[in-house]
Amino acid sequence: MREDKICITLDGQELLVNKGVKLEDLFKGKKGKKDSLIVGARVNNQIKELTYPVEEECTVEAVDLTSEDGVRIYQRSLTFLLIKAVHDLFPGKTIQIRHSVSRGIFFEILDYKVTTADAEEIEKRMHELVQLNKEFKKATLSIDEAREIFLKTGREDRYRLVKNRKKDYVTLYQLDDVQDYFYGHMLPSTGYLKIFKVEAHHDGIVLMMPKKAVPNQLPDIPIPQKLFGIFTEYREWLSILGVEDVGNLNEAVETGKIDELVLIAEALHEKKIASIADMIKDEQPQKRVILIAGPSSSGKTIFAQRLSVQLRVNGLVPLNISVDDYFVEKSMTPMDEEGKPDYEALEAVDLELFNKDINTLLNGGEVELPRYNFITGKREFTGKKLKMEEGQVLVIEGIHALNPGLTSKVKEENKFKIYISAITSMRIDMHNRIPTTDLRLLRRIVRDNRSRGTPAPKTIEMWPNVRRGEERNIFPFQEEADVMINTSLIYELSMIKPLALPLLEAITPDMPQYAEAHRLIEFLSYIIEAPSSDIVPSNSILREFLGDSVFKH
Repeated sequence: MREDKICITLDGQELLVNKGVKLEDLFKGKKGKKDSLIVGARVNNQIKELTYPVEEECTVEAVDLTSEDGVRIYQRSLTFLLIKAVHDLFPGKTIQIRHSVSRGIFFEILDYKVTTADAEEIEKRMHELVQLNKEFKKATLSIDEAREIFLKTGREDRYRLVKNRKKDYVTLYQLDDVQDYFYGHMLPSTGYLKIFKVEAHHDGIVLMMPKKAVPNQLPDIPIPQKLFGIFTEYREWLSILGVEDVGNLNEAVETGKIDELVLIAEALHEKKIASIADMIKDEQPQKRVILIAGPSSSGKTIFAQRLSVQLRVNGLVPLNISVDDYFVEKSMTPMDEEGKPDYEALEAVDLELFNKDINTLLNGGEVELPRYNFITGKREFTGKKLKMEEGQVLVIEGIHALNPGLTSKVKEENKFKIYISAITSMRIDMHNRIPTTDLRLLRRIVRDNRSRGTPAPKTIEMWPNVRRGEERNIFPFQEEADVMINTSLIYELSMIKPLALPLLEAITPDMPQYAEAHRLIEFLSYIIEAPSSDIVPSNSILREFLGDSVFKH
């Protein structure tokens, strides 16, 4: 073989290519899955930008917009394009990332109310920059140079974040006269960013972008207003506390103020849970069926137990019923697209029996509760009987709890619906958010390893299926809730890191989950660990993941 040639495996096919060829050239004219845009590549199991030169034999797989990694690359690049457009149109104004919404990401321009006309001008400028195909120029600076730049440009949020950075360098990107710092890979140029839309919303901006399920068009789904309100409320609370970003959290750890943050965060949870219990009490005797739903690792189990405590304070006696015990027999379980039993489908529940038993209880009758045997795949009756007395309420927690189909024969006037999720309004810095899904994944990695012995690679492997189930069974019904509660805790990353990090670091480059583990490790590298988790109360929702909870489950 000539010295200027190398053999690579590209998407399963062996090719002889020029040494040093850029990934961008390898994929020229090609499309990804579902005819989607290719935005990067996995080289020997590590995510690389399209500008990466291939210098040795390797395995190369396309990263497109049907993957989470591909969506992140597109999202970062599109965010930079928005920042540049705002810089051009609103000189001296500061744009800040806030949080995700169903259609994309919500931003605000500080001290400015964005109008529909403004949003149209911003979108127009972004399209102009796309047409010009401007390069995202990449520069590697020493950590000291980066710190100096951040201080000179008034980016205290970013300086706080990197002042204790262990790495010797920082990678910055430049788009014309705007320089910024992102925490992951980018596209080569603006010309790739053809699918997006800018809308004015709540005095800010919603930047809409493709989702991996339908990568070639924008999502046509409404913005969930109740959930948006929870994000806003929590963000304002973080602002009052002065903990809006990871740098603020790190300073709290360094200055010994983390204990105070723990106490304040836990007090807020207790106040919210007590308030919900008061609402339920005030609506007695009508609201006797308490329905709790939320995505994976939101802390539903301990939330339900803490709510039960507060209900008892109010003189109500909670009776817990598990939806899982009403599964149909295994032979009747519906199958998913891969031909596997789909226990997350609503049809996996015996809806007729479930509704019959709930109504019997509400009408003063007695029922014999089933218990589902997951080993035999059959429902068993063990003689456990239940009858509701005055002052008792049913507490039902499950992924379908807010789906009207689960309780279709239970009167609406009898239901009180609660949606919970670990919502992160705290940011990495002004232009980079912490995805809610990352927080929940870290929680699950720690919990599943501790309580079920599940290794981190298995949890990461299962996560996309968990997410698909949430998109189908939970998120469409979140606005059905009478009340929503954010179960994230502002201090938790400093407590989760020492438990999650060794589990992630055990994932080696030859494992399929390595790229995701590496991404999470990089994120955690910006977090300073708390000295101890002993300050976390034994009834904290976080104890569902850390362990040592006072509640048994």
